Amino acid sequence: MSNTSNASPLLRVFGGPLRYLQGPGALHQLGAQVASLAPSAVLIADRFVLDLVGERVAASCQAAGVRMGTCEFSGNITPAEVQRLEGQLAQDKPGVVIAAGGGKGIDVGKAVAKTLGAHVVTVPTVASNDAPTSKIFVLYDEHHRLLSVEHMTHNPAAVVVDTELIAAAPVKLLLAGIGDALSKKFEVERCAAAGGLNIYGGLGTQAALALADLSYRSVREHAEPAIQAVQRATPDAHLESLVEATVLLSGLCFENGGLSVSHAMTRGLSAIAGAATTLHGLQVAYGLLVQLTLEEREPVFMAELRGFYRRTGLPQDLSELGLGRAATTDEIETIACLTMTAPHVRNFPTVLSAEHIASAIRQVEAGREG
Repeated sequence: MSNTSNASPLLRVFGGPLRYLQGPGALHQLGAQVASLAPSAVLIADRFVLDLVGERVAASCQAAGVRMGTCEFSGNITPAEVQRLEGQLAQDKPGVVIAAGGGKGIDVGKAVAKTLGAHVVTVPTVASNDAPTSKIFVLYDEHHRLLSVEHMTHNPAAVVVDTELIAAAPVKLLLAGIGDALSKKFEVERCAAAGGLNIYGGLGTQAALALADLSYRSVREHAEPAIQAVQRATPDAHLESLVEATVLLSGLCFENGGLSVSHAMTRGLSAIAGAATTLHGLQVAYGLLVQLTLEEREPVFMAELRGFYRRTGLPQDLSELGLGRAATTDEIETIACLTMTAPHVRNFPTVLSAEHIASAIRQVEAGREG
């Protein structure tokens, strides 16, 4: 008799955006990308971003024969805000939503596009995260608390990264992208070791592991000179390599390889005053120190990584993450307990508890170098 069951086997799954364009002046190519998808589009962005790129986006679309409108995003990605923007477009639905800005600006464009059944083209104006390549978006309530993580059917049709915009943005935003990307190698490795699933509900691939390693090596090699390029407001080869790592490679890693403790930590850190308002990528960078402590990494390895944190400005303890002081016992326990509510925490080869997390936090806090 056959041993074959009716259960569907777990498949290796890999996904990503259809096109990725990056470089100085890439914004000029936006219209052609949109035109290949549909004859009409809407640019959704907040007022600052509309003023920053609106005219250039409109000119590029006009040159490509695309009819384009605009919708101003309030800055808060709530269900009510998404519904408001959808209402403005209900009578004349665009074929493409151009989602521009930072993480929230891009996520709100994804949310609107999902309801409208439109394609998405993302235009990041900062390299603070890997939202531009991803199919997921996050909704918050009116008090800025996370409500849900939602999924589009597909990843964005195109990602257009103009590095002249990235070079002109504040260094702190680039640092958040560095922190977010830095963790992916270790999270993907832990997820694979635990047999965890990726964002598509499948097993990770060898490609995801290789890209995670490449992302880490690129961040470590190019981060420091790329920060100097942003301080000069001039893109160079180092910034190009870093942006590819923080936007493209980091996005492909987390969706295809899965996440682990570093990202689970944001659930707890977001509940602590001071740390809660810190950029996501900086929270992840701190979470990585906790994850590596749980992995019992060698002291020499940890000391070398902390040196990188110190040179770039990544947070080495909760004080630097926004508390401005030593964390209390209650705060550490709160962070640990809420971290355990995140699904990513299960993507670890051993079963973790809140006490494991709290103990690792205490070790990170005690191990900061001067």
